[in-house]
Amino acid sequence: MNPSSSAPREMVYIVDDDPSICEGIGNLLEAMGIATCSFASAEAFQAAWEPDNRGCLLLDARLPGMSGVELQERLEKYGVGLPVIFMTAHGDMAMVRKVLKGGALEFLVKPFQQDELIHAIQQAFEQDRKRRAEQAALTSIQQRIDRLSERELQVMARVTAGKLNKQIAAELGVSEITVKLHRRKVMERMEAASLAELVKLCEKAGFPNKPPATDGK
Repeated sequence: MNPSSSAPREMVYIVDDDPSICEGIGNLLEAMGIATCSFASAEAFQAAWEPDNRGCLLLDARLPGMSGVELQERLEKYGVGLPVIFMTAHGDMAMVRKVLKGGALEFLVKPFQQDELIHAIQQAFEQDRKRRAEQAALTSIQQRIDRLSERELQVMARVTAGKLNKQIAAELGVSEITVKLHRRKVMERMEAASLAELVKLCEKAGFPNKPPATDGK
C-alpha cells in the first residue's frame, strides 16, 4: 500500500477486468455527480492505493491474477477500512458468506439494477464518512492523552477508576493538594467538562484500567 499525503475527494473505485463494465458504471455514476476511478485488476488498484482515499470500492469477485476476495483479505490485513461492494456474474452462497463475513457491505449479482447499485454506494459512502469521523475523534483523544505527563497519566488512570483524591495521594505518595492540581490539569488537557466525560474519553481511547507505574513525576 503506497503511502501518500494527498487527500482525494470521495469516489467509487471500480475494479473489473471487463472494460465495458467499468465504462458503463463509470458513465452512470459520473452523470449523477459521483466521481469514479477504474482499474482492470486488483494489482493495479493496490499499486495506486493511497491511505487517505475515501468513498468505496466496487469490486468484481472474480478477477485474473489476484481475485477480488483475495484483495478484500489483503485490505483487511493492512487495516484499510474502505467499504467494499462486491459484484459478480458467477457468485455462489459460499462466496457470498465469505465476503460478507469478511466485512463486505453488499454483494450484487450482474446484471444488477441501477437502483441497487446507487443504494449500495450511498450506504457505503455514509459508512466511510462515519468511520472517518470516528477515527478523527479517536486521534484527537489520543493526542490529548499524549500531552499528559507520566504523573498526570497515573492520576487520570486512578480518577477514572473511581478512586478518591486521598486514595490516589496515598498510592502515589503525594499530598491531596498535589493530586487536585494534577487532576485539574488532566481535565484541562483532556478538554473534559466532567468526570463522566473524562471516563468516556478514556474508554474510547482504550486507556488502560490498570494504573501506570508510580515512578516518574
